[in-house]
Amino acid sequence: MKFLDENKALHLLENISYYRFSGYWYPLLADKQNHIFKPNADFETAFSLYKFDREFRKLIISELEKIEVAVRSKMAYILSIAHNAFWIEDISLFSNLQVHQSTLDKIQEEFDRSDEEFIIAFKSKYSNHFPPSFILLEITSFGALSRLYGNLKAGKVKKDIARSFGLPDVAFASWLHSIVYIRNVCAHHSRIWNRPLSIQPLFPRNATYGWLTNRQVGINRVYYVLSMIIYLLNIVNPKHSFKQKLNNLFEKYPNVDKRAMGFPANWQNEPLWK
Repeated sequence: MKFLDENKALHLLENISYYRFSGYWYPLLADKQNHIFKPNADFETAFSLYKFDREFRKLIISELEKIEVAVRSKMAYILSIAHNAFWIEDISLFSNLQVHQSTLDKIQEEFDRSDEEFIIAFKSKYSNHFPPSFILLEITSFGALSRLYGNLKAGKVKKDIARSFGLPDVAFASWLHSIVYIRNVCAHHSRIWNRPLSIQPLFPRNATYGWLTNRQVGINRVYYVLSMIIYLLNIVNPKHSFKQKLNNLFEKYPNVDKRAMGFPANWQNEPLWK
């Protein structure tokens, strides 16, 4: 590997770590088993990939926040109308009681340690175990929220929540699970741009709004997750600029191999991506 500025490279390795950085020069290896680099491979190219991935994670996190807020709102509203505002504690609504109890235990931890003013005010004024769902879900982790939805018994309410996002309930549950995984990867500053995804979302057979026409795309690559984000943003924030921001990022880092991200050859022809 070539180094255009060895002092800068040493500084970066000291502050980022060899192990974290090695994931970004892996694509530059001609012989990955024996760690032999391609001709003219340089450290600066690896650092460029690192910077791209850092900005890429920030972009994903900022857009997922909008989706998370919408999911919280829809679940609280639809389930409260169908049952009552305290549906979270109603065990009759859930399939697996053990999973439900462990989810409640996690929510309890979040409730007990919350320093939000509205939670402190509720504790000082009411004796209920938990506040109404429209309050409680504001401090519930998205992981716990995903488990609540996934563990709901099959039926009209579960379908209504998924339908508000233009998806069948089984596919919607898998998307939530995948979003939690992606969010955690980004939050822990882990490499994501060319990462094979260990938790894979379903490809919905029926999507109400414009979805991918190419059913052969890899669901274990970030392209598919980006497509999910665009699809959901089209519903919850129709005037979003996610695609433009993503294109700007690709223009800023032209050395990024989109094929390693799972982008198919004709991705720009997909109606979802236009």
